[in-house]
Amino acid sequence: MHRRTVLALALGAALLASGCTGTGGSAKGARADAPTDPAAVSGTIKVLTQRTDLVQDGTMKKYAAAFNRTYPKVEVEFEALTDYEAEVKIRMNTENYGDVLLIPAVIKKNDYPKFFASLGTTTERARTHRFTGFTDVGGKVYGQSPIGVTPGFVYNKKVWRRAGVTRWPTTPAEFLADLKAIKAKTDAVPYYTNFAAQWPLTSWTYVDGSVGCDTGATTKLATGDPWASGADLRVGDTLLYDIVHQGLAEKDPTTTNWEASKPRLAKGEIATQWLGTWAVIQFQEAARQAGTDPADIGFMPFPAQVDGKFCAVVGPDYNQAVNVHSPHKAAARAWLDWFTDRSGYAADNLAVSPLKDAPLPTVLKPYEDQGVTFIELDDAEGAAVKEIDDQSEIGIYKPDYRQDLVDLARGARKGDLDGFLGGLGERWADARRTVESR
Repeated sequence: MHRRTVLALALGAALLASGCTGTGGSAKGARADAPTDPAAVSGTIKVLTQRTDLVQDGTMKKYAAAFNRTYPKVEVEFEALTDYEAEVKIRMNTENYGDVLLIPAVIKKNDYPKFFASLGTTTERARTHRFTGFTDVGGKVYGQSPIGVTPGFVYNKKVWRRAGVTRWPTTPAEFLADLKAIKAKTDAVPYYTNFAAQWPLTSWTYVDGSVGCDTGATTKLATGDPWASGADLRVGDTLLYDIVHQGLAEKDPTTTNWEASKPRLAKGEIATQWLGTWAVIQFQEAARQAGTDPADIGFMPFPAQVDGKFCAVVGPDYNQAVNVHSPHKAAARAWLDWFTDRSGYAADNLAVSPLKDAPLPTVLKPYEDQGVTFIELDDAEGAAVKEIDDQSEIGIYKPDYRQDLVDLARGARKGDLDGFLGGLGERWADARRTVESR
């Protein structure tokens, strides 16, 4: 299972108070400057990763071998962690948490300088790289994602065509009508929630920004009600509710299976899932293994338009950082820069490159053809959103409240949609007032 992108998209926004105390105060403000002479860089570095699959199949070793052609005196060791967040959180109470690591969601943004070495000024790095604002603290960058991701619906194009749908729906009502056609004309499950896996439900938060095509969507979360009438999260949550309430999802969400859903969608047993660009390559591989055509795997934006155009948010995956305590900061920085800029990792994963001048991946070619507008959210209020979410105990980047929403929609929980979303809004407002009064 690869949760990287859902967590990833959450990166700019997972909202847990930091339980890490660390010992980084004395190293605060440390820099990891980009090496100018590869031949002079040496040392053994440990790289922590959540990509257990790529370590096990030898892919990461191949990247390291390519890296050594430029940096022959640096030895790269990988440690893949199955429960990355939980394990790294514990390690960060010490100084021993790898030389290069993915920034855990539990670390508060303002605490980044305690744990990670600066990669330079935001102004300078933003000239060439995307997503710098997500790790900016005081005008300096403390992390860089090697790939960008875009949320959207992974779907089986053959099933949708069989139902008579050949154009992307432009409104939630059209989307529901299309799912009804799939239910009536095919044997496929129109939409699959992946309720039991839990984490896929968090991806619904990333409709935020796409619905209103608003780069200031994160700021609106910090200053307003995410579930007000017409607000992006209300639109997304209402669509999820309607899908389930109208019988357009699997019969029993508690029996869903993430790994099994990939070959099932590839074979046309499932029509649609809301995930992200990161998932496409996995579903295509599932199609190959199932003996079906990988070209049947499609990707479409959220059904909403502004001025006649779809919008899609491009956000960072996990951000890599250099441990502020690393004795080999130059080697660690060399790996981070090479892996981000030169490894081909983004292209290998059909992901958006963090380099601003790089072309979009082939998976987004249909988006380009149809004039989809790509936007990046301003994360200046990202830390405030995290505080509000933590105080409210809603968890917009956790699965719990959307599991409650699905249960409400299928009749396993009492109440109505307006009351449910209104209650969330009240809790959010109370939390915002508390945070603002501190």
